[in-house]
Amino acid sequence: MANLEISQLQCHYQRQLVLNGVDLQVEDNEILALLGPSGCGKTTLLRAIAGLHPIGAGSISLAGVQLTELPPELRGIGVIFQDYALFPHLNVADNIGFGLQHLSYAARRQRVAEMLSLVRLEGLGQRYIHQLSGGQQQRVAIARALAYQPRLLLLDEPFSNIDSQVRGQMMAEIRQILRQAQVSAILVTHAKEEAFAFADRLALLEDGKVVQQGSAEELYRNPSNRFVADFLGGGNYLDAVVSAIDEVQTPLGAIKSASPLSFPPQHHGQLLLRPQQLQLVADDQGSGVITERRFAGNHCDYRVVVGPIELQVRSAKLDLNNGAKVAVAALPHALVLL
Repeated sequence: MANLEISQLQCHYQRQLVLNGVDLQVEDNEILALLGPSGCGKTTLLRAIAGLHPIGAGSISLAGVQLTELPPELRGIGVIFQDYALFPHLNVADNIGFGLQHLSYAARRQRVAEMLSLVRLEGLGQRYIHQLSGGQQQRVAIARALAYQPRLLLLDEPFSNIDSQVRGQMMAEIRQILRQAQVSAILVTHAKEEAFAFADRLALLEDGKVVQQGSAEELYRNPSNRFVADFLGGGNYLDAVVSAIDEVQTPLGAIKSASPLSFPPQHHGQLLLRPQQLQLVADDQGSGVITERRFAGNHCDYRVVVGPIELQVRSAKLDLNNGAKVAVAALPHALVLL
């Protein structure tokens, strides 16, 4: 049985329908990322799960228990807000133990010590929040949420206040902490890089609906529509006609697919080609001309014009300059036709 199950969830905000028939599951010990542009309903969904936003229709259950009529404090859910919402007048230990008043003093002290060890803040229990770095404050927020021993942890853009130079390290550390604590989690973010690095599975929202869900690689390689493709990285779109079970005709010529296409012959669609799925070869007789070159360390991002078509190409070839003529070809891969 899934740890969290959401069925046909609807939510309104100021009489506007924000969530429209959301279906979602989170398995035990799974980290799910809710991904999407601003205003798509991510935070509303998180707040509805936590019991902080009323639902208009549908159901939410956690470990088989219906949450609809339960108040937030009885749902077994921990929440970490974007600003962490720590108490500046309390030290680290008291922040972590704030929700443990139902335990005896000895049991509360032991739990706090366990949480300090879990998030690697041993010896800092007596410090105040202003004496900690941003990363340490984040770990205090994680410890406080986990001290309650929730079945599910909700994280609302928790990495947005972390310096970009240490963000990757922090995501790896928090992911390891959740694995060690064996807690399911939902991360809300608008940054695909955070979702790719942190989550086991993604659910992409558009206009209050889940348009596609699956692993990051699955969504990136097989987007269900152009919105998903563009949100997870974008690319080039070529008018294409299916000419065989594994081939399409495009303005670049015939392009073979590494796997059978799901459309019949003569089907018209748009072929998605990611910048790294195109190959450039210097060729004085080539049909392409480089019009822009951006150096990015171990690769270059090129803009290439082929007749009336403009292509974005990412290549490890660093020796091509503006104005160079090139031949453009698609590298072998399973084609995505939208």
